[in-house]
Amino acid sequence: MSISRKTILIISAFFAIYVIWGSTYLLNKIVVTEVAPLYLASIRFTTASLLIFAIAKAMKLNLAINGKQFKNNIFAGFLFLVYGNGVFVWALKYVDSGFGALEASFQPLMVLAMMRLVDGKKIQTNSIIGISLGIFGMYLLVSQQELLLKKESLLGIIMIFSCVISWSWGSLFVARAELGPSYFVNTGYQMLFSGMLLFGISLLLGEPWTSPLQWSGSAQLSMALLIVFGSIVAFTAFNYLLKEVSTEKVSTSAFVNPVIALILGWYVLDEHITGQSIVAAVILLTGVYFINFKRSLRPRMHGR
Repeated sequence: MSISRKTILIISAFFAIYVIWGSTYLLNKIVVTEVAPLYLASIRFTTASLLIFAIAKAMKLNLAINGKQFKNNIFAGFLFLVYGNGVFVWALKYVDSGFGALEASFQPLMVLAMMRLVDGKKIQTNSIIGISLGIFGMYLLVSQQELLLKKESLLGIIMIFSCVISWSWGSLFVARAELGPSYFVNTGYQMLFSGMLLFGISLLLGEPWTSPLQWSGSAQLSMALLIVFGSIVAFTAFNYLLKEVSTEKVSTSAFVNPVIALILGWYVLDEHITGQSIVAAVILLTGVYFINFKRSLRPRMHGR
């Protein structure tokens, strides 16, 4: 039995948002130790957007979008990249990359709660089990004594949670909004606006700007990987999935990313992993099973 092209695309896109995005916590952590966070994000997204438009032009893709589509892409870019990512990178100054990823795993619960409030959508039994496991996993994560004793960690925890709200809102918005006909080009517009706005905010806040030529080799390599894989590949895959499968399934990347981030943070940066964090990771992955893989991944039918 042959697998359809769309199924292969969906599976590949999930791999991108699960594994590639899981590694971006580590990459951001490496760069943010040398580069101001909003300046970092602005370079990442502006460069990625210019590369996207150059590739799209070479592929003869139509870059034209109407006014409504442009406004929707701007709003999506703000929710995802300016606040959801820019503030998140800033918060990584105060928490380990693996912990930040684990806290972000609260997103599927937030998405389901918003869907219930906005659409009145009934939450399926397996999703209830999944989000219940997510709540318990989050409790195990944030209740660790060594975290509660640090004021800086508490600030980081609060700000990351606000980023989860912004990202969840953006996921629901993009799933419903009228964007351009090309997922790739949409990503370019979202990143171009976000990168320019982040440059302005960074300048207003007086962040120190340093030339990428002055960064260490590890920071330069990490930024290159963030631009090519974390931004161009994974974010395009994310935009694609939001239009092809249900929003709550796409949001489960927030459950898988922490496991990848914990492993990489421990292996590369020698970040400490507590037994409680490991238990939380196992519980969160079990939540993914109930929310996502318990049901088949069928492409969403579009009415428009």
